[in-house]
Amino acid sequence: MMIELDDNRISDSVLRIVVMASGEGSNLQALIDAIESGQIENMRIEALLCDQPGAHCIERAIKHGIPSHILPAPQKLKRHSPERRCYDERLAAIADSYKPDFIFLLGWMRLLGQTFLENFPRKVINLHPALPGTFPGTNAIERAFEAFNQGKITNTGVMLHLVPDEGIDSGPVLSVAEIPIHKSDTLSILEERIHKIEHLEIVKLAQRLAHNRSLEEIQGREMQEALRTQDAQETQEAQETQDQDISREKESEHASRIDIGI
Repeated sequence: MMIELDDNRISDSVLRIVVMASGEGSNLQALIDAIESGQIENMRIEALLCDQPGAHCIERAIKHGIPSHILPAPQKLKRHSPERRCYDERLAAIADSYKPDFIFLLGWMRLLGQTFLENFPRKVINLHPALPGTFPGTNAIERAFEAFNQGKITNTGVMLHLVPDEGIDSGPVLSVAEIPIHKSDTLSILEERIHKIEHLEIVKLAQRLAHNRSLEEIQGREMQEALRTQDAQETQEAQETQDQDISREKESEHASRIDIGI
């Protein structure tokens, strides 16, 4: 479903970004490197929010002088519990104190509730290692690799999308890149290929946002590309299913002829 977006152009010369991450932080590092090298102009990472003490993303942020906030979540937070709302309120208060133009979820491994999201309409952008409509949630790369080995898919991808609600990796698409899976791939090789594309895609989107491109303009173009990619994959899967059905019919016909001595 398309969500109507305002022409969200940035009034200040510098785009203020808050990053939320839970792990290694390689996408955060790609963004830092692009900003510091001048590849991305007029953008500043104001802060990192992390829910995992000891995560390497914290070290990366501190090394580059980025304020870091570690907020471990209570164990087994239920989706609509008072504890969950309280945690989301704490996250929102810290993020809002930096007055971000956008919040990038780069490997943030926890669902955000409406208590958080309602504070940042059309500002929260998530990176997900899969094509639109495929493998939502955790372990997307592993699940795509398994599907490939089962003959169900021939490619996977990376997308960046808005997070308007609590849906899992289902928001309006801002950027999408298709990635082939090869027969010679191991899981680690595929992971490495996907991570490289993730780095490229987050930098490309950040560049476009930093040049005062509206979300509407970005979304409209990339949503069409995402739909074309999804349609092509569905067509290929349908053709493969049809080919398999025809093959089974021929095998059955051949077996029947043998049975009756033809």
